[in-house]
Amino acid sequence: MGKSSFSRPAAIDKVFDGLEKMWGNESAPPDLAHDEPLDGLVLTLLSQNTNDRNRDRAFAALKVRFPEWEAAAAAASEDIAECIRPAGLARTKSERMLRILDMIRKSFGGYSLRDLKSWEGAKVREYLSSLPGIGAKTIACVMLFDLGKPAFPVDTHIARFCRRMEWVPEKTAPEDIQGLLEEWVPQERFYGGHINIIEHGRGICGARKPDCSRCLIAPLCPYNGKNGALS
Repeated sequence: MGKSSFSRPAAIDKVFDGLEKMWGNESAPPDLAHDEPLDGLVLTLLSQNTNDRNRDRAFAALKVRFPEWEAAAAAASEDIAECIRPAGLARTKSERMLRILDMIRKSFGGYSLRDLKSWEGAKVREYLSSLPGIGAKTIACVMLFDLGKPAFPVDTHIARFCRRMEWVPEKTAPEDIQGLLEEWVPQERFYGGHINIIEHGRGICGARKPDCSRCLIAPLCPYNGKNGALS
């Protein structure tokens, strides 16, 4: 699917305005950046196929055992896996992490991704996509939160929201939704808008039982009432 496969939803600005009234992350965005972008990359790698709590437990254990990435890079895969076990898929993720650290050292002469801050966005995407196990969502998270570059990560909450709004068909892949949102949404709304949708998904528009009666944008949503709760 190309970026222009669908036309821009007519009410998308009103939807983002309504989300901002509810959650306020555009006017007061949380600081989610890491001083070292490599931390953000590894954190997002650990988040794959698990929840935020398990991801954070795994990352905290990893940093306690290996405060510097040089130490982690010199460790055995089994030792890395033991630290990150709470995040699941520990063996696969540990092996990928060690390969990533080795590739970064060869690219930059050390264990840091700070140089990417001066790169053009397209070049950053190309480089990060060359790393094993790093997909569109991870790349977009690192770009948006750690490198200050425009990107619109799409997690399960955002994919579900876009499908319920009927901005995309039900089976549209998250990476395709990401491309469309990056085309449709003004870049200055990427950061706060992304977080607003996630908070909305967690707080109101849940996977099993969305509370349409509490939703300010319910009149704009085709899904409103389909779960038996009209606003």
